[in-house]
Amino acid sequence: MYQRILVCTDFSDGLYRLVDFVPALVAGGVKYIVFFNNVPLETDREIPRVDTEQIASAKKQLAAALSSVPEGVTVRVEVQSGRAIDNILKQADAHKAEVIVLGMPTRTLLSEKVFGSTAVELSERTSVPLLILRPQLISAYTTEELDLRCQHLFRYFLIPYDGSEGADYLVGQIRQQAEARTDRALETCRLCWVIDESVRRELQAADPVAAAQAKLESVKAELDLPKLSVKTEVRQGVPVEEILKAAEIHDISAIAVCPGSKGRFFKWSVPSMTQDILRRSWHPVIYFPPKQR
Repeated sequence: MYQRILVCTDFSDGLYRLVDFVPALVAGGVKYIVFFNNVPLETDREIPRVDTEQIASAKKQLAAALSSVPEGVTVRVEVQSGRAIDNILKQADAHKAEVIVLGMPTRTLLSEKVFGSTAVELSERTSVPLLILRPQLISAYTTEELDLRCQHLFRYFLIPYDGSEGADYLVGQIRQQAEARTDRALETCRLCWVIDESVRRELQAADPVAAAQAKLESVKAELDLPKLSVKTEVRQGVPVEEILKAAEIHDISAIAVCPGSKGRFFKWSVPSMTQDILRRSWHPVIYFPPKQR
């Protein structure tokens, strides 16, 4: 599905381990891989300066990625100094990245600062999808487990769907990406509609389950592509809890999310299901930002 990926690591997120799994990433369809680390400027003096020692150390840590590169594949190691956001965006543009891989802390997300300003600002400044992985999960994998995970990063997407504008945008983005997918990439999508039991009955359809299933069948037709299996499911309960249960049961690779009707999922003053998924999911989450104007 994605042939050009940008892996951003700060060496505390576990993502640096992926340098040892280039062949596994290639087996999953990746052809161009960039490993990037950003080194902050030294600010203990009046004039900020580049920390050349830390840059050299970072390059050495990432150099393993260059040792076992399959034929026909490009692997780059990039280390820059300065503001992380600006440098990540430059790397994504320079290497024509199709997805940016980031780690995310598991602390309680009470504010943008706690969430991590890097992911928040990236979500607002780029149209490139963000694959967000839990550092604790990546760190806990054995070598064998991580090898398998790298082969199937984009194999099975769980798509929360509720008939909203944001949900339709998400389906459209996945269809667009799936049309250009490579062998052994995206194989299955599961459309999951959760009927929120907290919504008053008079505000729902006469038969909400049947109505949701009928809508899912029409959306399923939009994803009718060669070698792509599309499944549908209607659940009842608390939306986020049911989505996470579905992710556990169906062995998915990532939960797909995207902007709401206001175009910003990371506007913390407005609660959203996507925020809750990012807070609570141990599964990888792939976020499709709004198109940049």
